[in-house]
Amino acid sequence: MVSRNGTEASALPADLPIVQAPMAGGPSTPELAAAVSNAGGLGFLAAGYKTTEAMRADIAATRELTSRPFGMNVFMPSLDDIDPAAIAAYRDLLAPEAARLGVEPGTPGARDDAYDAKIADLVSDPPAVVGFTFGCPAPDVIRALKDRGASVVVTVTSPDEARRASGADALCLQGSEAGGHRGSFANTLDDPLPLRALLRAVREITRQPLIAAGGLATAADVAEVLSLGAAAAQLGTAFLRCPESGASAVHKAALTDPRFTSTAMTRAFSGRPARGLINRFLAEHSGDAPAAYPDVHYVTAPLRRASAAQGDPDGVNLWAGESFRETTETPAAALVESLAPA
Repeated sequence: MVSRNGTEASALPADLPIVQAPMAGGPSTPELAAAVSNAGGLGFLAAGYKTTEAMRADIAATRELTSRPFGMNVFMPSLDDIDPAAIAAYRDLLAPEAARLGVEPGTPGARDDAYDAKIADLVSDPPAVVGFTFGCPAPDVIRALKDRGASVVVTVTSPDEARRASGADALCLQGSEAGGHRGSFANTLDDPLPLRALLRAVREITRQPLIAAGGLATAADVAEVLSLGAAAAQLGTAFLRCPESGASAVHKAALTDPRFTSTAMTRAFSGRPARGLINRFLAEHSGDAPAAYPDVHYVTAPLRRASAAQGDPDGVNLWAGESFRETTETPAAALVESLAPA
């Protein structure tokens, strides 16, 4: 595939410049990835929070549904220098909320998301594209994946991160408008660049194919980022309400609920900046959560599961980008078709 500005985009094996964002925690399913790829885009699975075996099962299931290329995204291990006392204090703060839901706050677990095992598995039999979030893999990992025929995509949020990911086949530029976790290399709450500014800045320093992500929802949005130098547009929130999406019923309903009018960045649910709909939990606890990922994720997991089970959107991480009001229940294939440039 070649972008409209002539940049080679061979790292993106798709007919259309549409990438479905990997969304960890449930929304990304084999059915969604396969539907997007079958429609000519690039579907993505998410390995985050899954076991290595579950990741491999998703790959196998997707291969049963499509012969087209698709990707798998991996979280880089956390490098946070954590303060156990701060995590314990946050856990104690959430105890009354947990009691109301009939659960106990969780306890921190493994911090590497089984990274080494997942990389070994992917190198043995990779999908067409392997993506990375929260950092750039070591050169030997990139080389091993390329040697097996996979293209490597690294998510970046600044020109400096783009320079550090120069060995990747393509870069996913995540602007501040994007929903879900900010894919920055460091766990910081600095002023993130909006997508258009990020795209212009990174285009000046590299000829790598660039995938633009953050607040994109319409064919006009896609056409605009392509005109600014992107090889493809990546959308996540736009696919959340598709029937193939694995997002919870509570999450899907919240995207159209008039009670939720805007989004904000928060560490309240996971300990890392992530954009979601402003609900009660986000509003009340954003100022209290320490910069400790995935430790806070483990602490809040039982509360989030209980809230979802009870149909309460005010206790769930409702990840969403700034364009969340544009979402529809359109099947994924039809959505891809509607987004593709003429």
